[in-house]
Amino acid sequence: MTQQTPTGDIDPFFTFDYHALDELEQDDPARRPSTYWDVERSCRGPEPRPDWVVTDRGAVDTDLGVLKTGKEADVFLLHRAATDGTGNEVVMAAKRYRDDQHRSFHRSGLYTENRRAKKSRDTRALDRKSAYGRRFAAGMWAGAEWAALKRYWLAGLPVPYPVQIDGTEILMEFIGHDGEAAPRLVQVRPDADVLGHYYEQLRDAMLLMAAQGVTHGDLSPYNILADDERLVIIDLPQVVDIAANPKGMEFLLRDCENVCSWFVTRGLEVDPQELFGELVTFVV
Repeated sequence: MTQQTPTGDIDPFFTFDYHALDELEQDDPARRPSTYWDVERSCRGPEPRPDWVVTDRGAVDTDLGVLKTGKEADVFLLHRAATDGTGNEVVMAAKRYRDDQHRSFHRSGLYTENRRAKKSRDTRALDRKSAYGRRFAAGMWAGAEWAALKRYWLAGLPVPYPVQIDGTEILMEFIGHDGEAAPRLVQVRPDADVLGHYYEQLRDAMLLMAAQGVTHGDLSPYNILADDERLVIIDLPQVVDIAANPKGMEFLLRDCENVCSWFVTRGLEVDPQELFGELVTFVV
């Protein structure tokens, strides 16, 4: 903003610099305007929205670095700060899916036998594995995880709250404290009381999923976070419809075996066949 003196000169007391929000990304690739209100309503998280979600239209997102790399996506830490004077800010996890050319997950067809592209053009692109087809495939996986997160968060499952999806990027609740991520279950050594509490939480979560007719499909101590005494299930793009997928029951049994084997190694005697039998009675 400037103001001229009677002689036409610029008064230095009325001069200051500013950066428009749409210039942020050009000035600093790690910073960008929030797109929370730019995406469609279905691409924003479900109600009731947690208090920590920053919804200021002028908020700025800043990448803080890679949190972890995975077979089909990388997870980054992202800081969102309001610019409306409230001081509201939050750190979230930003999961960004790679296209098929840059993924190392080669068994995706086993999980997607009951999934189809709605448009014939998309189906042909997927079959040809064209550049568009690879991008579309990444979007399908991101969309599948987004739908699963919304569905299961609303159902009361212990999953991160999904904040928004924009293309192949999902912003979700960061599970951890003070910028430090909660450890994976495989990394912890709980005492007997906590171990039993963990198993009951996980059993309840698996029962709830079975009652919805699905299983995680890749459940293991590597994609369960131990946030103090609370367990949180992550990595949900491959959720399997037990009835629709020809190998649905096999996936359910494998989830039971993977989970129970970890608890057995930690000293808790649990039977995967017994858990499997209990879950089957809940499958709709």
